[in-house]
Parts: sequence; C-alpha cells; structure tokens
Amino acid sequence: MISKTAITFKNINRLAIPATISGIAEPILSITDTAIVGNIPVDGLESLAAAGIVGSFLSMLIWVLGQTRSAISAIISQYLGAGKIKEVEDLPAQAIFLNIMLSLIILASTIFIVEDIFKLFEASGKILTYCVSYYSIRVWGFPLTLFTFAVFGIFRGLQNTYYPMLIAIIGALLNIILDFIMVYGIEGVIPAMYLEGAAWASLISQGVMAILVFFLLRAKTDIKLKLRFPLNKELKRLIYMSLNLFVRALALNTAMILAVREATALGDRFIGAHTIAINLWLFSAFFIDGYSAAGNSMGGKLLGEKDYDGLWSLAKKIMTYGMVVSLILLCLGFLFYFPLGRIFSNEEIVLQTFYGIFFIVILSLPMNTVAFVFDGLFKGLGEMKYLRNILLLATFLGFIPTLYLSKYLGWGFYSIWIAFVVWMAIRGGTLVWKFRRKFRPLLQNQ
Repeated sequence: MISKTAITFKNINRLAIPATISGIAEPILSITDTAIVGNIPVDGLESLAAAGIVGSFLSMLIWVLGQTRSAISAIISQYLGAGKIKEVEDLPAQAIFLNIMLSLIILASTIFIVEDIFKLFEASGKILTYCVSYYSIRVWGFPLTLFTFAVFGIFRGLQNTYYPMLIAIIGALLNIILDFIMVYGIEGVIPAMYLEGAAWASLISQGVMAILVFFLLRAKTDIKLKLRFPLNKELKRLIYMSLNLFVRALALNTAMILAVREATALGDRFIGAHTIAINLWLFSAFFIDGYSAAGNSMGGKLLGEKDYDGLWSLAKKIMTYGMVVSLILLCLGFLFYFPLGRIFSNEEIVLQTFYGIFFIVILSLPMNTVAFVFDGLFKGLGEMKYLRNILLLATFLGFIPTLYLSKYLGWGFYSIWIAFVVWMAIRGGTLVWKFRRKFRPLLQNQ
C-alpha cells in the first residue's frame, strides 16, 4: 500500500530534533542542580550527594507515574493514522485526571515518611538532613511535571513535538537563571539558600512549564481538558497499557535505586561520582531519545494506517540516525573527558572516582541507542506488555545478578556500571529480535 506518512529524513527529524530538546528538560533540571550544588562553598560534597539521592528518587516517581504520556501518545497516533481522531478527543482529560489524583495520593503518603525513605538509600548524618530539606520542596513539583509530561504525550500523538520543545527550552533556561540567583544569592537583595535554593528554582520552573503547556494545548489543538462522561471506550486500554508501563518503570527504577544505594554504601566520594555519571548517562539517553520519540509518534500512526513496509523503513532510518548521534556524543565524551567532570564538582577525590568509570558510560552509548530507539517504537505500537516483560528480565536476571556477582568479586564501583552495560544489552537485543520476528512476515503479506 502507499503510505500516507512519508518516511523521509525531513519528516523524521521534524519530530526527532524538537523531541530531543524537550526530552532533555528534566535531565537539564537535574544536571543544573548537580553542577551548581556541587560547587557550593559550604558542604558542597554533602549537598551534591543529597541532590543525587533525591534526584534519583524523584526520577523514579516521575518515570513510574509518567508512563501515561506514552500510552496517550500511542492511542492518539494510532487513531490519527486511522482517521478517527474525533473518537478519542475526550480521552486525555480522563487520563490526566486519574494520573494527577494518583500523584497527589503518593505525594501525601511520602511526605510524612521522607526521612525513612532516604535511610533506605543509606543516607545518614548531614546528607540525610539535606535530603529531607531538598525533597520537602522539590516534591511539590511532582504533579506539575506529570501534567506537563501528559500534555507532551498528547502533542506527540498529534505528530507535534515543536510546542513541547518551546516549553522545555523556557523551563530549562528559567531553571538555570533561578539556580544561580537562589543558590548563591544576590548580595543585599536575595540571601544565598544553597541546596534549598536549587529546590525552589526547580519547583518554580516546573510550575511555569505546566501553566504554559496548558494554555498552548487550549490554543493550538481541539483537545479539551474538561472532564466529560461517559468514559471513553479506550480508557480501559490506556489504563492497561499504563499499568504495564508502571510495572516496567518499577523494574527500571529498581536498577536505578540499587545503583544509588550501592554507591552510597561505598562512601561519599562514590555517590558524588555516581551522581555526576548518572546525570550524564541520563542526559545522553534523553538526547538519543529524540529518535525514540519520532519512532513513537510515526510508528503508531503507521500502525493505524496498516503500513508495515513504512514501519520497517522507519525502524531502519531512526536507528541509523540515532546511531550517528550516539557516535557524535561518544567522540565528544572522550574529547571533553576531564572538563565535563569539573563542571559538576571541585572536589578532587570525587573527580578522580568519576574519571575511573566515565569511559564505561561513554562506550555504552551506541548500545544504549538500540534499546532507546526500539523502546520508543514499541511504545508507539502499543506493545507495553512486551516492554514490561523485557525490563523484568533485564533487571532481575541481568542487572541484579551482575551487580552482586561483580561486587562479590571485588570490583567495587565498577560493579554498578558493568551491571548497567549488561542491563542495556539485554533490553536492546530482545527488542530488535521481537521487531524482526513480528513485522518481517507482515512485509511479505502486503
């Protein structure tokens, strides 16, 4: 059949480039906090460790509950491809309402046991105190971020990643400006708030982004956020998809939390080094994720059109483009190997620990690309159950055994990052195998 969706370099990058920029909004918030907090003149090492621990926990919450974004995007893009978008116009409001209510329940349940939560990360003493104060401010941005992400999913399903990019740029720039003002202060005007200042900067930025994305959705689309009844027929499928992604995100964050816990147990310099490394790893992940977003948007639309030849072509092209980006990042990583570390900390002991493992982070980038690109493509196709099973497999039969076997063998800090390599290899390999097995036979039938 002749595709209604042209699989061209221009069309793919029209989605991928803005998605790349919008996708790194949250990592930039964390990276900015990390870089500025790591250079605080008083208790910089403890502040850096606390920012890393809290950032990891908040990322877990956002990733777990933010999966509605992918489910909304998949359903909207499939209905768009089938020419039936009117049938799901009331679905986003219903999904966002349920998601925000759940986020408020979780927020309320964690705020009273926050100290116990961070003790599970092996935080103690001054680091634990800083974790509590930092989290108690930043957590209020959690529902705002979930709302913003859900609306980003609506735009993505409508094949529009431009408006999310604009919001992300505004939020990131605002956060950077506020970080400098509120962390270090302005003499005679604003007192230096140090770590708490970074938390307030992030919260304000998240609030501004939520307000802007709300007004853009109202002005630029026909999607209404007014809750209407009866419930849309696709809400059940969306909840099922979201639950599969919810379980998947729990498995994903099990790996992330164990990594933070093991790094914290090794000592302050190790959690400081791990905080820098994981922020750069996440930054590169979201950078590559632009082509994952293109696969998500276009893949769902092509599936709605039943254009399997176009789907196969899309997979090959986004993989090629994503791999080029990852190789560029790899070269830049080695070129700026030492300057990158100094952006985040002036503690020599932290930097030396970080430099000892940073090469693993860099060399894993091409392999990560395979996993991220096909992960986004499978989300667009609605294959949430398979994505769930693969994450469970990769985490409990890959990451965890590798982490503790390596630790038993005495590999120390290297154990964490070797486990990440195994984790990503399983994820990428199984997704490629499944895609070829499912869609190659369909090509022959077209």
